[in-house]
Amino acid sequence: MKIAFPIETDQGLDSELYGHFGSAPIFAVVDADSGAFEAVDNGQHEHAHGQCQPTSGLSERGVQAVACQGMGMRAVQKLNEIGISVYLAEGPTTVGQALQEFQAGRLPLFQPGDACRHHHGCH
Repeated sequence: MKIAFPIETDQGLDSELYGHFGSAPIFAVVDADSGAFEAVDNGQHEHAHGQCQPTSGLSERGVQAVACQGMGMRAVQKLNEIGISVYLAEGPTTVGQALQEFQAGRLPLFQPGDACRHHHGCH
C-alpha cells in the first residue's frame, strides 16, 4: 500500500511532516510494504483557500492513503471519493514515525471535526 505524507523538505523517512496537506511543497509517497520512498513536488501548494487539487498526481502514483496533521474538509471528501483514505497523524513528527504508527494501526481516520486544525504556512 502506498501512503502520501505532506512534507516541506525531502529528508527521506526523517522528513518532518508539514502541518497542512494542501499547501505542503512536497508529498512523500512511501510503499508501506517495500519501504520505497518517492518525493513528489506539489505544484499546487500555493492556492486560494479551498482551491487545492489533492488528487492530481497522487492517484496516478497508486496512493491509497494519506496521513497528515491538517487538511480541509473538501480535500478529505475529494480524496475519499477516489478511494484514498485520510488518516490523522497528530502525534508523529516525521514520515518514519507516522509510517510506524500507521502500520501499527494507531492512526485514526480523519473525522469532520479534524478538518483545518493546523495551518502551518498555508492560506
